[in-house]
Amino acid sequence: MASGPLWRTAALLLTRCGTQRTLQGLEDMCKGLQIVCPFLPTINSSWRHMHTTNRGMLGTTVLCVRKGANVVMIGDGQVTQGAEIIKPNVRKVRRLGANVIGGFAGATADSFTLFERLETKLEEHSEPFWSQLTRAAVELAKAWRSDKFLRRLDAVMVVADAEVSLTITGNGDVLEPYDGVIGIGSGGSYALAAARALLDLPDMDAETIARKAMKIAADCCIYTNHNFTIERIEAASSEVVREAASMSASDSFVAAI
Repeated sequence: MASGPLWRTAALLLTRCGTQRTLQGLEDMCKGLQIVCPFLPTINSSWRHMHTTNRGMLGTTVLCVRKGANVVMIGDGQVTQGAEIIKPNVRKVRRLGANVIGGFAGATADSFTLFERLETKLEEHSEPFWSQLTRAAVELAKAWRSDKFLRRLDAVMVVADAEVSLTITGNGDVLEPYDGVIGIGSGGSYALAAARALLDLPDMDAETIARKAMKIAADCCIYTNHNFTIERIEAASSEVVREAASMSASDSFVAAI
């Protein structure tokens, strides 16, 4: 067993540097000196857990509310690094084509890379006038989990069209909520709980519920501000798309006859 000063030096080195290279160097040093460090496995496990969890989710809130034929997605604009607010007006919610909206919690560059991949999947698995969102989301989740490049990306996505709302993660999960409400990010639980509490009120539509729930989340979560970005799919546009898809299918059937 090594002496106390050696372990105090190693602990100080880890505290100041805290990198995987330092941890690996400490392991190699122990092996070379043929000594046993009793706390090294614990440090290794804690470090790996800390650096493989979704760190990007610590600073954002995105909420998707579906009520009736309307779908609303809302996100805050705050970017946080440690105890510092880097930017207050980031757009975490965007439109993917005419009939799909999406939001992200996680690293911005990683999220936009995933959005681009999803747009490609939507183009690959689409029919005239209507996108096959579920199929595209499943294909993206499969690639996200198996591809060596994509599985390094740190984000969680929420996507929705007029028919379905989905959460997509890097673990291969494609989840559809039972009540049409999804909340992700550090304030996602607050927003989700508030939206579910307001969902049954007959005089509140999807956008009113989303705004109220996000305000509650922003008041509770220090990583969420009140600078909201909203994207919506209106019932009228959904009906137009459905009618267009129906007409296209009828025309194809007549042409086949």
